[in-house]
Amino acid sequence: MTLHYTLTLHIQKAVQELFDLAIEKIEFQATRKDFEGDITMVVFPLVKALKGNPVEIGTQIGNYLVANVNEVAKFNVVGGFLNIVISDAFYVAFFNAIKNDEMFGFVAPKEGDKAVMVEYSSPNTNKPLHLGHIRNNLLGYSVAEIIKASGKKVYKTQIVNDRGIHICKSMLAWQKFGNGQTPESTGLKGDKLVGNFYVEFDKQYKKEISELIAHGKTEEEAKKLAPSILEVQQMLLDWENGKPEVIALWKTMNQWVYDGFEQTYKNLGVNFDSYYYESNTYLLGKEVVQFGLEKGIFEKDPDGSVWIDLTADGLDRKIVLRSDGTAVYMTQDIGTAIQRVKDFSDVGGMVYTVGNEQDYHFKVLFLILKKLGFDWADSLYHLSYGMVELPSGKMKSREGTVVDADDLMAEMTTTAQTISEDLGKLDGYSDAEKAILFKTIGLGALKYYILKVDPKKQMMFNPEESVDFAGNTGPFIQYTYARIQSILRKADFDTSISILGLELHEKEKELIKQVQLFPEVIQNAAESHSPALIANYTYDLVKEFNSFYQQVSILGEENHNKKVFRVQLSKSVGNTIKNAFQLLGIEVPERM
Repeated sequence: MTLHYTLTLHIQKAVQELFDLAIEKIEFQATRKDFEGDITMVVFPLVKALKGNPVEIGTQIGNYLVANVNEVAKFNVVGGFLNIVISDAFYVAFFNAIKNDEMFGFVAPKEGDKAVMVEYSSPNTNKPLHLGHIRNNLLGYSVAEIIKASGKKVYKTQIVNDRGIHICKSMLAWQKFGNGQTPESTGLKGDKLVGNFYVEFDKQYKKEISELIAHGKTEEEAKKLAPSILEVQQMLLDWENGKPEVIALWKTMNQWVYDGFEQTYKNLGVNFDSYYYESNTYLLGKEVVQFGLEKGIFEKDPDGSVWIDLTADGLDRKIVLRSDGTAVYMTQDIGTAIQRVKDFSDVGGMVYTVGNEQDYHFKVLFLILKKLGFDWADSLYHLSYGMVELPSGKMKSREGTVVDADDLMAEMTTTAQTISEDLGKLDGYSDAEKAILFKTIGLGALKYYILKVDPKKQMMFNPEESVDFAGNTGPFIQYTYARIQSILRKADFDTSISILGLELHEKEKELIKQVQLFPEVIQNAAESHSPALIANYTYDLVKEFNSFYQQVSILGEENHNKKVFRVQLSKSVGNTIKNAFQLLGIEVPERM
């Protein structure tokens, strides 16, 4: 039972008995640093109902709590704020209750509860994953883990954009310039090889446009008449018509990309429970359009195209079927959502991890599904996130100026190695252990730097800054975890006993209070779909531990009970750091 819940019950009872008033909600906040107290009740909401002085009301409630509630030691009132001091016994009892719970804060799903499906990654098969994909994957994976920890069953999925003119561009360039190259013959990952030909197509296309303009064509005409674009459009038609040799090349090159993606996902530490492919889903939704027409949800224009009018909902008219009967992306997304619920019958909600340039698309999608009568449409969420930029500016796939995901991860590992070696903390490590450590630090730095930022915000990624061993960074938190493990290794005495009746040092109390917040932070992060809440909570916890470490003797404490308690508290903090970082997909090293 949390402190907030306990105090709410007692304060409700106090207000009922003292003022004959029933209240539902109590507003709490952290006590300001310049006042004594562990938690503060805001008295002002009662003033209007009671028509009294806030100081007098607060004092009466405070006196009631001290007289009737064991957890409350004393109080003070400042203006309309009742600052409550909680007894040491409460914190000691709480700590003893959770100190051996290695999954403290995690909630198991209940039998029969609806599951949540989280979609992320969803790349195109014409290029390798880049920095933008890294933010997408890290956000989606972490949100899935956080929702799971909050007590729900979760499925992780993606839809691979494996069809369309983009992949045909890579295929055509390979036919023209590839000379039979394969990942095996070149030593390149398949996604990188295919991406190179996508860039090659663009170079050739631009060259042809320039030549046509030089011969008197306008730029618009040149873009339409360039031989490469005409050839690639024909290839797309051949694919749609099932031409065997085009389908065979498409399957071969896509498989190269899938193999490359899997290697990147493994290195990044993300995974999926299911995959959907646009080549299988692009026809989904067409029969739903017919259903919507019959129900009057959709309307057909004279040219045969089908639309939905959402102007009454503050949006606009949206096409769901072209006049030639072909589907648009919206149709496909409608069908895919419905198909997923058919495939996973316990799914009651979905989270789509997609950049904020698609905000309007998802507003329309969710509204259409709601109008079609699907009750789970109320539980759809667009995890919209901002673009990632580098100090050097924006990335462009066609020009080959993206920051490749694999290259970035390798660079982060190398940077971690350089900094670690400069700090000189690697005595006794084998080369294999060093390699694992450098990767753990490098990836931890990358993931934490990205996830500590609110998803909705655009962000600038600075690789050097992210690997700093001081400040709000992954390596700083990892180093603190390793320091705690060092303390535990040196504690050569029995730490399994429960210590009662301690008078807590202020730093011990603050640390326990911080650990106590973890379950609430998980629930808030799940509800708001924000790993940043977990990341920044962990940083606050680590700052609190380092303050405790600097001001309180742990292994050097003469009082044995206090020493045992402080080692136990250190262990609990370490476990909380490890669990919090697990939700972010970050590993923690035992030594640094």
